[in-house]
Formats: sequence, C-alpha cells, structure tokens
Amino acid sequence: MSFSESSTYKTSKETLTPLEWAEKACETLMAKFEPELLPPERFHYHQGVFLSGMEKCWRQTNKSKYYEYMKKWVDSHILADGTVLKFNSNELDDIQPGVLLFTLYEQTGDERYKKALFNLVPLLKSWKTNPSGGFWHKEHYPNQMWLDGLYMAGPIAVQFGKTFDQSDYFDMMTYQAILMEKHTKDPDTGLLYHGWDETKAANWADPITGMAPEFWGRAIGWYPVALLEMFDYLPEDHKDKPKLISILQDLLIALTKYQDPATGLWYQVVDKGHLSDNWLENSCTSLYVQAIAKAVRLGYLDSKYMEYAQKGYQGVIDTLNYDNNGNVLIGNICIGTGIGDYAHYIARPTSENDLHGAGAFILMCVEMSKAQNKI
Repeated sequence: MSFSESSTYKTSKETLTPLEWAEKACETLMAKFEPELLPPERFHYHQGVFLSGMEKCWRQTNKSKYYEYMKKWVDSHILADGTVLKFNSNELDDIQPGVLLFTLYEQTGDERYKKALFNLVPLLKSWKTNPSGGFWHKEHYPNQMWLDGLYMAGPIAVQFGKTFDQSDYFDMMTYQAILMEKHTKDPDTGLLYHGWDETKAANWADPITGMAPEFWGRAIGWYPVALLEMFDYLPEDHKDKPKLISILQDLLIALTKYQDPATGLWYQVVDKGHLSDNWLENSCTSLYVQAIAKAVRLGYLDSKYMEYAQKGYQGVIDTLNYDNNGNVLIGNICIGTGIGDYAHYIARPTSENDLHGAGAFILMCVEMSKAQNKI
C-alpha cells in the first residue's frame, strides 16, 4: 500500500488527510474547553503537550484560531511581570508548557513571555539531582529519573539555550539524556525501562540496577520525541550529538520489533504483547509514529522504516470514532500513571480525548503530513 493510499481514513462521513485529522482533534478539544479551562487548573504538561501539537498544527495551516487558542491559555497563566501562576516549581511536568512561550515571544515581542521563560528554565540549574547528577522527576520522588522527564525539560532548555545564547543548557540536557538511557536501557530488547532510582530506595527499583520493572509504552515515547525536539535547536557540531543520534536510532529500531503486525499499534507494556490481558494503546503508538516519521524525514533513519510509521498511523486512525456532534473520539489512551509492575500498568484506566493522548495524536498527524508532503 502506498503512503498516499494509507494516509487517509475512509468512512461514510469523510476522508481526511493527516493534517485534517490534526485539525479535527484540535477543534474537538476547542469545542469542549474554553482555553482558560483546560484541565488541570495549573501550568502543566497535560495542556502543554496538547497545545504543542496545536502550535505545530497552526504552523502547518496558518489558521490563526489555533494560535489564538494557545495564546489565551498561556495568558491565563502568566502575569505581566512574567510570574507563572499555579505551578509546581519542583516538578519537571510543570516546566514543559513553557515551551509555548518561545512562539508567543517570537510573534509578539512581549517581554512578559521572555520574563516567564527566565522564571522557569533557570530553575533547572538548581534542580535536585541523584548522586550522578540526574534530575529528580518530582521532589516527592527523591532520586528518581523518569523517561518522561526528558520531554518535560529537554526541549525547553535546549531551545532556551539557542534563543538566549546560553550554551550551558545544551550540555545540561545532553548529559541528562545520555545518563537516562545508560541506566534504563535493557541490552536484550533495546527498550528503555520507565525509570531509574540510583539509590534503589523506591519500592519498584530493582535491588541491583535500580531500574523500573517494565517497559511502559508512553514513557518510552516521550524520550525519542524529546530528543528530536532537542535536535531542532542543538548545534550540529555539539560533542554529544553523535551519541544521541545513535541512541535515537537504536531505540526506534528496537521498537519496530514490538509493533503488533495485525493492527500496527503498540502495547501498553511494550514487550509483552503475547499476554492476554495486555492491550493496545494509542498515545504510545502516536508518539512512536511521530518519532519514526520525523527521524526518517530528517535523515536519522533509513526511509525503509517509514513503513512502520505508516502502519502505526493507520492503526490509530482505524480506532477512531465520532460522537453525535461529529467530534472525533480518540480512545485507548492510558491515563497518567506512576511507575509500577506489570499488573499496575495493565489495570490503568483508559480515557477518550485525554489531553496528552490528543496531544500525541496531533503531533503524529502533523509529522505524517510533513512526511507526506516530502514524498
């Protein structure tokens, strides 16, 4: 099946391109929430990943309604002096939405967005770390590094370094990425465990390695998406880039071995698709597709890997439904979760149109649109 044939979804209602699916998802959430009311009631990555997808959709479509929606949400959380309202200054999850501030500063020149960035990103310079210098994911999880954390802090810090000529942030985040991979990678599968506790004090930590016990789908997805976002701003000649490219390639190639051949989707616990209670999950699939497609587009992966992205994209599209108002329903999204054992991940509830799932879906669709346009 060619890309042009597989990149649309036919129903009795309509046929949509990847970019049109991205718009459909944006508009569904826009109809549900006024921007100021996007949950939760703080500056947090749930809104950040959704609006990051919307920002990319705006750049592809030039439709101002997406930019204005994103701006209204940010403006509801930022004071004139750059103070960020209602955020947890010791959780990486609440740093991530600051990535939206670059676009707003670029578009408006309003100094409050720059001030807000300088209120957020320099917090990383005094962030609590484990003995090896790895960022704690949250203050109430001492010494725990989570894969999710690279998406929360990596892209914003590297873009900050590029935008404001502060190159120490490049070294800061490449170090975090390399440390994280070193201590979460399983040599047999090539996959990354959800987290690592160097002190081995967490109840989930392996007593010898400190690693988490399972390969949770969405956690793995954040990591390559973050690396590729970092590459957008990291100097080409940075000393760590070759190592990070190798890490990216190894992980994405490893993931292709665990794609469900029947549906094109990936499992909630990635390497245990053979277990009857495991289930196929859309947000991790969307993130993997986005990362594979972007890596191919930018030349980090051979073009032959695009077939896995195409199959995964179509697999997610095939799961979509509509409500009675014609809004798209993105289901099979695991709600947020901490680190646990197999039973913990399998028992996690799913939701429809959860913000980080919708955000992952939009990121995937925009990237597949770029891939389509390149062919």
